[in-house]
Amino acid sequence: MMSTHKTEVKIMPRAIVCEDTNLRGDITISGGCVIHPSATIVAESGPIIIGENCIIEEYVTIIHRVPREQMTSGDRAPVLVIGANNVFEVGCHVEAFKIGERNVFECRSRVSANVKVSNGCVIGAGCHLSGAQELPENTVITGKNCLQREALEKQSSQTLQLDFLRKVLPNYHHIRKATFDPKKIRAQV
Repeated sequence: MMSTHKTEVKIMPRAIVCEDTNLRGDITISGGCVIHPSATIVAESGPIIIGENCIIEEYVTIIHRVPREQMTSGDRAPVLVIGANNVFEVGCHVEAFKIGERNVFECRSRVSANVKVSNGCVIGAGCHLSGAQELPENTVITGKNCLQREALEKQSSQTLQLDFLRKVLPNYHHIRKATFDPKKIRAQV
């Protein structure tokens, strides 16, 4: 179901969003996020809200597309809320119906629209997840057969990588300016 909404991108203060990104639909990018050039984010079925401190690398595609069989006439698609502290590595393609916090989508992984990803999960490099399923917390998917196991340790913090990217990216790329200032909203009330 194609969204009839025009593109409305809200970039919160402290977010680093490279100019050379493809952002379509109603997208909110929270503070602390870093979005590399050549990333594509499409809010096709409804709005996308990206939580704080997410890293979205080059050639990542994130699409909010609700499968037709899950939509009934007149239904509004739910908002896709992507939790905080997620990492989307180079070339991954994610259409997941739900994405919690502290997940890592490794290089060239693919996640279809019927998948729900909870918290602390890792979808390994080149792994493809399709079909209706919900990953329990701290699930790791690895290998050419996409074997599933529980993580032995919690995901480490991406703070150092975020700090580095916030310093380096503006030196080499044009950055989109923040478009939303919560202080202005409070001043109007």
